[in-house]
Amino acid sequence: MNIERKKASDFPQELLDLLDSYVHGAIGRREFMDGAQKFAVGGVTAAALVEMLKPNYAWAIQVPENDARIRTSTVSVPSPQGNGSINCYLARPASGAARLPGILVVHENRGLNPYVKDVARRLATVGYMALAPDGLTSVGGYPGDDEKGGALFGTVDRAKMQEDMIAAALYLKNRPDSTGKIGGTGFCYGGGVINQVAVRLGADFAAGAPYYGAAPAAADVPKIKAAMLVFHGEADTRLAGAWPEYDAALKTAGVPHEGHIYPKAQHGFHNDTTPRYDEAAAKDSWTRATAWFDKYVKA
Repeated sequence: MNIERKKASDFPQELLDLLDSYVHGAIGRREFMDGAQKFAVGGVTAAALVEMLKPNYAWAIQVPENDARIRTSTVSVPSPQGNGSINCYLARPASGAARLPGILVVHENRGLNPYVKDVARRLATVGYMALAPDGLTSVGGYPGDDEKGGALFGTVDRAKMQEDMIAAALYLKNRPDSTGKIGGTGFCYGGGVINQVAVRLGADFAAGAPYYGAAPAAADVPKIKAAMLVFHGEADTRLAGAWPEYDAALKTAGVPHEGHIYPKAQHGFHNDTTPRYDEAAAKDSWTRATAWFDKYVKA
């Protein structure tokens, strides 16, 4: 079914906030559907509203799998402190230098969906070896549906999943075809992971560009040695509101950093498969992120 592409401005903010609560597990599907019913007017049902808000992955294919500029593969990374192993999607330039800088790409709380794979391919087209781990590996991997992926995500031990992500980062850094310099970007859950990878890896992590991710504890910020570029949407008040404290802690620790809060942008503004996508914010942030990596990881 070809669904007309909608924008966040086509929906009441209260409905978008309700969606955010559902996506992040604060409310269940029934409560979300009941709440959406309030906005079902003019012959549009609650079910139709939900369908409009769902991801459409056909919108996100900026770099096809068969793009001649890149090569892709799946690798299994040992994770003895985590769930034993984690499957990762690897995208790299088809030609060029024998050793490449690496970027870890971490998904939202849905698993390794087509949008995140496409982000990895986008990075491969500009000279990076991008590794996108699937945190759902231990429960069978991303199931092909974000709603099912979200349900599976809630069943995985979060501490072990975090260790899986650390294992993936170290694998990327230590590959023989890596320059040994790595950075990372991630979205929602993945943004929080990038902040934690920066804490855990210290000087072994060169740069992070987390999107709308949870900030690390202020006491952990001095462990960060990476240059950090942080993005939030203004309408995402819960996470954007935490930026000033994180900003202050980074300043105190002497960490090179920038923060950008995009006016009126929603949580998930970079994800070009949903109505929350904000084209101006997504494009500006991505230009900044790739320039950041060029400066701190590729240079």
